[in-house]
Amino acid sequence: MRSITRWWWLVAGALVGLSLADVAHAQKKTLVVALFQDPDILDPTLARTYVGRIVFSQICEKLYEIDENLRIHPQLALDMPAITDGGRIVTIKLRPGVKFNDGTAMDAESVKFSLDRHRTLKGSNRASELAPVEAVEVVDPRTVRLRLKAPFSPLLAQLTDRAGMPVSPTAVNKLGDKFGTAPVCVGPWQFAERVAQDRIVVEKSAHYFDPGQAKFDKIVFRIIPDDNVRLANLRSGDIDVMHMVSPTDATAIKREGRFELSNVTGLGYDGITINLRNKTGKQNPPGDLGTPLANDPRVREVAWDGLYTPGCTPIPPISVFFDKSRKCPGRDVARAKKLLADAGLAGGYGFELTVGNNPRSRRVGEVIQQMAREAGFNITLRSQEFASALTDADDGKLQAFQIGWSGRVDPDGNIHQIQTCKGSLNATLACDEKIDALLNRAREVSDEGQRRGLYREAIDLFTARRNIIYLYHQNYIVAFPKNLKGYKGVPDGLIRIKGTSWN
Repeated sequence: MRSITRWWWLVAGALVGLSLADVAHAQKKTLVVALFQDPDILDPTLARTYVGRIVFSQICEKLYEIDENLRIHPQLALDMPAITDGGRIVTIKLRPGVKFNDGTAMDAESVKFSLDRHRTLKGSNRASELAPVEAVEVVDPRTVRLRLKAPFSPLLAQLTDRAGMPVSPTAVNKLGDKFGTAPVCVGPWQFAERVAQDRIVVEKSAHYFDPGQAKFDKIVFRIIPDDNVRLANLRSGDIDVMHMVSPTDATAIKREGRFELSNVTGLGYDGITINLRNKTGKQNPPGDLGTPLANDPRVREVAWDGLYTPGCTPIPPISVFFDKSRKCPGRDVARAKKLLADAGLAGGYGFELTVGNNPRSRRVGEVIQQMAREAGFNITLRSQEFASALTDADDGKLQAFQIGWSGRVDPDGNIHQIQTCKGSLNATLACDEKIDALLNRAREVSDEGQRRGLYREAIDLFTARRNIIYLYHQNYIVAFPKNLKGYKGVPDGLIRIKGTSWN
C-alpha cells in the first residue's frame, strides 16, 4: 500500500509541476531542525543556554510573547496585565481552557507554583529576573496577582522568556530534581526523547488549546556543531531548517535559489567572561584567585578592549536604550604593551581561554589569540562542549570563557542578573554596590531617558572593571526550503515552528 501511495504522489507531483523534493515535503510529518550546540538541562527554572530556549519555544509557552517588531502580546495570559498601586501590584488574567501537556489544568494555582519555583528554587537562574516580586497570590482560578517590593519596569519583558513559563506542578512533584529530563509545560508539542549530543525529539501535544498551529507530528532537533556539516545536511535534505548560518555560507545558499534565508539583528552580544572572584563555585563566597588576569583590570584592558569595535556594551544597536554617543575604543598595541609593563608583566603573560567545541567559536578564539599575541599574551585555547563549560564556569574552574548572551527585549535582561553582586548568572562574582544601585534604580523607573542615563553610568563602571568584555552583536541567520511557509524571524534569535507548514 505504501508503494502505491508513493506512486500516486509522484504522479500527482508531475501533473502540477512539483519537484520530487516538494512531493517528499508534502508527505513529511516530521520537521528536522539542526542546532549548533546541545542545550543544557531542559528545566525553565534552571536552564541558561540559548539553544535550550529554541526547544522551549515549541514545548513551553510563556505568559507573554514578543513578535518580529519586538512588541509584547499575551500568550498564555488572556490580556496585558493591570498595573496598580504605583506599579507595585501586577494582576494577570489567564487564558481559559489551557492544559499542560500531561492533561492537567493550567490555572492560577499552577502559575503561582511556577513563579514561586522560579523565584525560590535552589540554583534557579530565574531568581534575580524576578527578584522584585515579593509575593504571588491567587485571586481566583484564572487570575494571579504579583506584589512587588518596588515598581519593576522590565517585569513584562521577563515574562516573555523562561521566567514566564508555567510548568506542570504534577510533573514537578513526580519527577523532583529530574524534571529537566522530561519537562512538562504548555505547548503545541511535548517532550518525547533526548539523546545527549545527538538529538531532542518533541511530539504534537494532544492537549494544546490551538491544535491547528502544530502542522508537524514531530520536530527533531539534531545537534550538529560543525557549520559545514549542517550545510551539507541542508543541501542533501537530511535536515529542513539550518540554525546559525554563517554570513559567508548565507551568500552561497541564497545563490542556489532553493532556500529562504531569515536574517535578523540579534538582541544580545558575544564576548569574553573573565573569572574575577569565583574560586569554589558561584554559590560560595568569593575568593582571591591570585592571578594578574583576575586581580588587575589593566591586564584585562590589554587583552581585549577594542578588538571587536562593533560592540562594546551589552545593549545592541536595535534597542531604544542603545547609547549612540558611546564610542568603542580602537586597537592600540603600544598602549597595551605599556599597560602590561605597568602591571609588572613586561615579559608577557599567559592564560587559558575556553571556547565552544564548534568551528565558529574556535575561529573567534583564534583571532583573539593572534591579535593579543602582538601585545605580549600567550593565550592557550581550550575547546569544550558548551553545556559542560557552563557548569565549569559556574564552579569557578575557568579563567576566561568566550561566551555570548542571546539577548532580551529589555536591557535589564542582558545586564542585571549577570552584573549585579547577587545576580543568578554572575559566574565571575564581580561585585560593586554602585553598579547594583544604578541597575536596581533602572528597574524602578519607566521613563526611557532616565533609564538610558542609568544604564550609561552602570556600563561606564562595569566596562572599567572588565569582568565581561563585550565584543560584537551578531545576526541570527536561519535557512530552510522555499516551500516551508509561515516562518518569521524574531530578533531574540529563537526558531518558532508554530504556524509553519509545507506549502
